Amino acid sequence: RIISALIALVLLQAEPLDAFQSTSQRSSIAPFRCSSPVVPSMAKLPSYPHNKLSLKMSVEGDFDPEALEKARSEAQSGSIKARIKALYKFTRPHTIRGTILASIAGTIRALVDTPGALSNANWGVMLPRAFVGMLALLLGNAFIVGINQIYDEDIDKMNKPFLPVASGEMSKRFAWVAVLASGAIGPIIVKKFFPALLFRLYSFGLFLGLVYSVPPIRTKQNPLLAGLTIATVRGFLLNFGVYYAVKDAIGAAFSWSPKVSFIARFMTMFASVIAITKDLPDVEGDKAYNIETFATRVGVGRIAKGATVCLMANYLHALATGLLSKQGAYKMVPMIGGHAALATLLLARFRQLEPDSIKSVKLYYKHIWDLFYMEYALYTLI
Repeated sequence: RIISALIALVLLQAEPLDAFQSTSQRSSIAPFRCSSPVVPSMAKLPSYPHNKLSLKMSVEGDFDPEALEKARSEAQSGSIKARIKALYKFTRPHTIRGTILASIAGTIRALVDTPGALSNANWGVMLPRAFVGMLALLLGNAFIVGINQIYDEDIDKMNKPFLPVASGEMSKRFAWVAVLASGAIGPIIVKKFFPALLFRLYSFGLFLGLVYSVPPIRTKQNPLLAGLTIATVRGFLLNFGVYYAVKDAIGAAFSWSPKVSFIARFMTMFASVIAITKDLPDVEGDKAYNIETFATRVGVGRIAKGATVCLMANYLHALATGLLSKQGAYKMVPMIGGHAALATLLLARFRQLEPDSIKSVKLYYKHIWDLFYMEYALYTLI
């Protein structure tokens, strides 16, 4: 259990959350943003002093035009290192961390819940299967976030110019190759190594990711459908699928344990909040391209307050679940104490929010992802 918690903390602290680095640069670029969706080329953007931030290589979240131009030039010149870095950014690393943590936590939970699973496990068979399962999940993740970048290229030039398709680090042709390869290899892996139910659920998740971004359905244009899509994939399908796969691998029958039911409910609600708050920093571009979100309709401040209220209700649900469940269903210290601590941290982060500051808004969104990651550490302990 201690090891699982340390794994989660290492993944969280290994590097700053890429999606939110160097946000102070955004205000410097603001004069070059237009009310129309016309964005100047990188070559026409001004120079900036070579401070600590601008010297960093272009990473997801870096709005420094010099770093972006340097990364784009290196990738287009044929640098293998630059192209690998662009591919890494293309996979949206902060979503990969969530997928990895969900896989690790779900695996630990399934093994702990099954008497004798750890002592009798055939690790020579299970570890390779776990590896290919993780690979399939990461390919599915790459397919969903990749196809979104292809169809959101013009919007991303305003909202997320650091993404490789929007910045020009990755050609659209190569992006399509990466997306199609991910969308083909992932299902093949699941079909070959895992039960038919998981193949159907995996395919359903890819379908939801596809219609989220691709016209004419493009569910991201409807805030309710967008929220339901993300909540279903990241909240239910991922957590249920990993637990079911591990149970199948060790030859144990699947059953809805209180802990699995709890995490499925809790993370579905949490993913719904992420689906709404992810649009907070992107209001400008979404308005320019007629993408209707709760943030464009209601406003950043109100959405942040509503999201905090929803997450607080989720934590209260966790506390109530622990207190009202039959004795022995949960370990009270992590279930009650852990969720109370995370709820307190959420309130502290919300009080620091300045709705009119894009830097503060992005930091608030980063903190929501931090809480999302930490929940998986608790999941292995409850």
